[in-house]
Amino acid sequence: MHGIAGVGKTSLLRQWVAIADEHGAAAVHLADPVHSAVEAMAAISERLSRHELPMKRFDKRLAHYQQRLHEAQQALRAQPSQEESIGEQSPPPSLPRTIAAQVGLAGLGMVPVVGALAGAVDAAQVVEGAHRLSSAVGGRLRSPDDVRLLLDPVGVLTPVFLADLAELAERRPWVVLFIDVYERTGPALDAWLRDIAFTDVHGALAANVQIVLAGQGRLDTRFWGDWLDLVNDVSLDVFTEQEARALLALQGITVEQVVEVILHLSGRLPVLVHTLAQARPSDAGAVADPSGTAVERFLKWETDPARRTAALACALPLRFNEDVYRSVVPPEAVDQYPWVRGLAFVTDRAGQCRYHDVVRTPMLRLQRTQSPSRWQQDHTSLAELYRSWRVRCEEGLPEEDRWTDPLWRDYRCNETYHRLCADPRQALPDALEEITEACEHDGGAVRRWAQLLAQAAADTADEALTTWGNRLTSAPGQEASAAVGTLDVLLRHPGLPASGQLRARLVRGRAHRRAERYAQAHADFAAALTLAPDHAVTHVERALTYLLTGRPEQARVDYTRAIELDPELDWAYVGRAQALRMQGHVAAALSDLDRALAIDAAYAAAHAERSLILWETQRRDEALRGMTRAAQYAPPGSWYRLAMLQFLGQLGRHTEVVKHTDGLLAETYLPSPHRSALLAYRGWALHCLGRDDEALPRLAQAAELAEAPPLAFARYGWVLWEADRLEEAEQSFSRALAMAPDHTWCLGGRGITRLYDGRVDEAIDDLARSFALQFALPASTAEERWARPLVALLREHRDTDRAALGAAIRLSAIVCVQQEWPGLARSVASVLLLRPSPRLLAGGVRLIHQVDDTVAGHSEDRHAWVMRLAGSVLRLIARHSPGGNAAGSTAGP
Repeated sequence: MHGIAGVGKTSLLRQWVAIADEHGAAAVHLADPVHSAVEAMAAISERLSRHELPMKRFDKRLAHYQQRLHEAQQALRAQPSQEESIGEQSPPPSLPRTIAAQVGLAGLGMVPVVGALAGAVDAAQVVEGAHRLSSAVGGRLRSPDDVRLLLDPVGVLTPVFLADLAELAERRPWVVLFIDVYERTGPALDAWLRDIAFTDVHGALAANVQIVLAGQGRLDTRFWGDWLDLVNDVSLDVFTEQEARALLALQGITVEQVVEVILHLSGRLPVLVHTLAQARPSDAGAVADPSGTAVERFLKWETDPARRTAALACALPLRFNEDVYRSVVPPEAVDQYPWVRGLAFVTDRAGQCRYHDVVRTPMLRLQRTQSPSRWQQDHTSLAELYRSWRVRCEEGLPEEDRWTDPLWRDYRCNETYHRLCADPRQALPDALEEITEACEHDGGAVRRWAQLLAQAAADTADEALTTWGNRLTSAPGQEASAAVGTLDVLLRHPGLPASGQLRARLVRGRAHRRAERYAQAHADFAAALTLAPDHAVTHVERALTYLLTGRPEQARVDYTRAIELDPELDWAYVGRAQALRMQGHVAAALSDLDRALAIDAAYAAAHAERSLILWETQRRDEALRGMTRAAQYAPPGSWYRLAMLQFLGQLGRHTEVVKHTDGLLAETYLPSPHRSALLAYRGWALHCLGRDDEALPRLAQAAELAEAPPLAFARYGWVLWEADRLEEAEQSFSRALAMAPDHTWCLGGRGITRLYDGRVDEAIDDLARSFALQFALPASTAEERWARPLVALLREHRDTDRAALGAAIRLSAIVCVQQEWPGLARSVASVLLLRPSPRLLAGGVRLIHQVDDTVAGHSEDRHAWVMRLAGSVLRLIARHSPGGNAAGSTAGP
């Protein structure tokens, strides 16, 4: 529904809502602008709960998002600030999405365990990428699912929202979403509403859910052009003369001269016809002078001075309740609040009243031009009123929670608006800096502040405000990109104070880095350091960008400067430790981590980074203890818990994996990828313990969950192969390889599966690629040296030595993703007890020797791992073979 302001859209919408209610529909009416899709979903959920239709899963997911947002803000804002050379206090660090974006969706459970005869790439390498980046900028990173939630809240929350909405729609004949003032809301909601209404990007919208939009203009064809044939367009126009006369007659106004004046002044606009009719002029004398606007005439016709004063005063605030009303009207008008609420141009929703713009705008113009000094005084008083409420709200509200608190945000928004109205020139720089602060939060906050400045510009007719309002409201961007477009505008034009420029450079630099626009990120951080050379946080931000672009030496220099400026900056020590480790300075890296932990003994990222270094230096037990502490100190959902399970699995401590996953899987809420990874760890541990009847259903669950990681499919594939479900095993391996094409353990598993299915050439291809990737060899060499001999050996003995061969392959799949092998002697002995033929045993030993010979003399960790495993297996075979050395002289030492 569309039409010009004052034509009656809101009135008609309210009637439609009432009709929907009468017919048993769940009607949701969003009368106030929302500034993001997340705000819209939250508001819809809240209103549906009033119909006793709670969206439980969505509300829980939304609360989880808000909690993660709060925790990440708290962690980053906890970094100490310092006085800057430009004379301003340093701005707080940015939102956690900055951290998360550096990691992408990598991390434990999202990256496959690598190794196909090879667990040689250890757990540290699996988690290092995620950890290195997160801890360098604050370190309190959650799981990869939380990363995605912070990066793309709309993409994560909308499917849950639609699923809950579909369930609720089954309980009502209709669910109708009425969204008013769409001329303000549309820029934030167009793409999201189009996607949920007409595409399956986020899932399906239930068939009995209707969406009703009401705004001044038609739908934006850039978003809706391909779907307009599915939109029922309702256009409203001004009254016809006959309709206007009928309304006036209902109000008892029949004197022709009075009717003519009202028709002339109102332009037959419904809200003005109704407003003038409410004044009830009784004779021609009341309208002897037909000049002036409709609003001026309404005020002239109102004979009670207190009411006239109250009507004008209540136009000043953007909206008002009884508290605001009592603060703006003189004592003699205090008791006129019910009269004001009942005026035709006043919308009252849940105790919050607002004037229709068609009436409010001329009332403001009248007061601004009649007495500029009184105008300034009144707006200053209102600004102070909202400031006092904001300060009182802050008494029980931590600083990091303010921007996410609706009440505090409303107070600050109104305070800023009235300061702009009172003195545009003086208030504009502070307002622009507030917008840079809003850019550190969600896109809704950015749009809200931009529209606030545009509203102040319209209400004051100030040229500078108007220019900035136009610039900011036309800045490009949807959701996540809204902040970047706004910051581009702020930095492109003069007017932003130096402290605001510093904040803007930092926030935009992080956004560029998040989008992997590293050159632009460097430029912004360099400009920030020009403004404030001794700003420690900026040095840390630039250092992280150096790390991400493979320049650890430059990163180390910046981290060192940050530490010189602020020796208590614990996350700078962690970042420098990562740079030092990348350069091979392990002792110095450990020293920095010790310093970070001396500052904050519960710093999870420092424990995790220290653990990774200890793991790399073969101090496995210490590494495990460190990662366990990191998991203890981090909030629920942290990826450190997955790293701890990975370490336990690689140490062969499968019973402990089962024990830990018992508790973790019992948690009420876990994102699907996180739960899938936990189930995969548990299922594989059960498999390694010989409890395949329990392992298979757990791994099946892991693979069935949404966004299951390659890890889940790879482990499921191996257990399916052992259960002789070859087709399903190949499908599972292939799904893992579609996500991680170089997953060598998976390639080996699929190769074995295809061989058992009789597809020899495809098996050779998979195995050759696996060996080539694992040992950095040409594919032809890997095929000739290992893939073909291995396939030939397996084909020769598959039928005659089936049990021993299956047990040997099973054991290989297990030990190749471990770093330690407790019980290896018992496992090898159990294979030999199945009495493999001497020819099979000799062929297997020969292949192991070839692997050992290939990696001998190489210093890489993965080659050292292979030599250690190969040597252990060869010795055990020699020890347990019949006669002590059934494999002959090839068995080696």
